[in-house]
Amino acid sequence: MTAPLPLEGIRVVEMTHMVMGPTCGLVLADLGADVIKVEPIEGDNTRRLVGAGAGFFPISNRNKRSIATDLKDGRGRAAILKLVASADVFSENFRPGALDKLGFGWEALSALNPRLIYVSHKGFQDGPYAHRVALDEVVQMMGGLAWMTGPPGQPLRAGASVNDIMGGMFGAIGILAALNERHRTGRGRHIVASLFENTVMLVAQHMAQHAITGEPLKPMSVRVAAWGVYDIIATADSERVFVGVVTDTQWAVFCRDFGFADLAADARIATNTGRVQNRDWLIPELQRRLGAFDAATLSARFEAMGLPFAPIARPEQLFDDPHLNASGGLLPISLPDGRTAKLPALPIAIDGERPGVRRDAPKVGEHGREVLAEAGLAAPEIDALVADGVVRIGEGWR
Repeated sequence: MTAPLPLEGIRVVEMTHMVMGPTCGLVLADLGADVIKVEPIEGDNTRRLVGAGAGFFPISNRNKRSIATDLKDGRGRAAILKLVASADVFSENFRPGALDKLGFGWEALSALNPRLIYVSHKGFQDGPYAHRVALDEVVQMMGGLAWMTGPPGQPLRAGASVNDIMGGMFGAIGILAALNERHRTGRGRHIVASLFENTVMLVAQHMAQHAITGEPLKPMSVRVAAWGVYDIIATADSERVFVGVVTDTQWAVFCRDFGFADLAADARIATNTGRVQNRDWLIPELQRRLGAFDAATLSARFEAMGLPFAPIARPEQLFDDPHLNASGGLLPISLPDGRTAKLPALPIAIDGERPGVRRDAPKVGEHGREVLAEAGLAAPEIDALVADGVVRIGEGWR
């Protein structure tokens, strides 16, 4: 961006791994904060994930600096505490009590730096489940999201780490609120964001639905639709297109533009309620008629009508999406093997500009010397820490 970023001047010490905590740091870093990622000597374990986890580190750690240190060594702990003493935010996602043993718990760090905002990314808020280990899939199962996503009797996790990402976002929201409050009070806060409660918020609409209707909930795959036409159409070229006709005005436009005068005149389906009640014959009939078109033709006609529609895309097709490429929605990100890929930007525009990449995801300990120097350590002290294996200076991705 050409203008200064909103969070320039805010320093964050991040002691996180996997997705939830790093996502919080990503939001802050993309918005201009100086996020210092504290890693173990061997590097964040997330760097070494394969399969579905292979993309976690590069997508969540751009615009950050890395220091790798041995926190079991008192000198390593002292060095990081020097960073925390002047930081604005400390972010962690360790199991409850783990950082207290190392001297990095909320009470210790708040005493060291009363202005510090401390955010904990946890599986659960305080309560009977607080001691449990949580992962995105765990909370999707126990929070009802998997039940609502899969076919009846076959719970299925959502196709992305929705709770981890949402949890990081809520952590960032809590930090921003606490930073604003600190202007008035001069003191920090302890923020806790949690995976299980994220899931419960995601299914709140279904809980409210049950409270209103008193009826057992059905998974989304077999739900009673809120709209009469809200479906995926199989096209003549073996593709599929989703279309929604969600108002009576849209229904009139839809029937007129496709020449479906008989449907427009049918009193049974003149209203959305009527179309919902007659879906059992209406949707197969629309499939029969619309299935004669190819996907491109249907999409063009739906767009011209102003209807909500979508071709069914796979994630790998998004690299070439014309809108994402034209709007700055994809950023050049370096991959572990040195290649570059276009990966999603933060979905925010500020005065028409998208926050970009100022730094690639760091090598292990890549910025250790400069970070420690900024914390007040002299060059001989830093050299000694490196020589003794307490601090590792960047040698590679892993």
